[in-house]
Amino acid sequence: MIDMIDWKSVEAADFAVPAGLPMDDLVRELSLALADPDPLVRDGAPYAVLATWTARGVIGAPRRLELGDEMAARFTDPRVEARTFAPLVLDMLVSAGDFRAGWVDAFERWYPAEHDLRGYDDVLGWLHAVAHGADLLAAFGRHREVAPVRMLDLAAARLTAPTDHVYDQLEDDRLARAIARVLTRTDLGEREAVGWLDPIAERFGADRLSTPVPAHLSNCLRTLRLLYVLADRGVRPAQDLPAQPLPHRDAVKSAVAAVLDRIVKR
Repeated sequence: MIDMIDWKSVEAADFAVPAGLPMDDLVRELSLALADPDPLVRDGAPYAVLATWTARGVIGAPRRLELGDEMAARFTDPRVEARTFAPLVLDMLVSAGDFRAGWVDAFERWYPAEHDLRGYDDVLGWLHAVAHGADLLAAFGRHREVAPVRMLDLAAARLTAPTDHVYDQLEDDRLARAIARVLTRTDLGEREAVGWLDPIAERFGADRLSTPVPAHLSNCLRTLRLLYVLADRGVRPAQDLPAQPLPHRDAVKSAVAAVLDRIVKR
């Protein structure tokens, strides 16, 4: 172990690597910080340092893969703050070009099963399981080694999973954008682009509408409504980039509209 590092100072120094400290130990400390229950630690300077070092290639490839394995294992951590920040780190790594199939398997097991969907907690700060998971879903869904339909099916599993929590921190926006990003893949067939909606229609179309509207149904409706808009207008891969069209735009719009109509009219 190394002495406590002032990560704010590292950030202020344009993220220069502290002299005389082994990179393995530095990354280990950053990994621990990204699971810290203190939101000022977990979501503060250590996050910025790790993101910058990953993007700049400061951390060697073998150590980045080890870090990814640590994050994949963290999906089973008993602490929600540890579980929900793991996809953020994996998103960093995948975006930098790192990938292991086991990371996808671990994410696939965790995402629809996560029960704590709070966006923000007064003590723990940002948790955001659905939104953070959506970012990783988009990264995996755009990766050449991941079948896009696998991530679309995973999105459907998340949307149909029972919950009493109504999205209140734009989780529906993040998930809809992630789905739309996957749907921009040109190797996705038309049937695959709409088939993932079938279990949503079956899950919600068969039930009697009750009031108040169940949380998971409200979440699903709002996510699909935004997806319809994104299918129509395209989705930006980043804020400063032009919107990308969905190859099967009309089929997706028609299928989403049919699902929404089936749910509303039940």
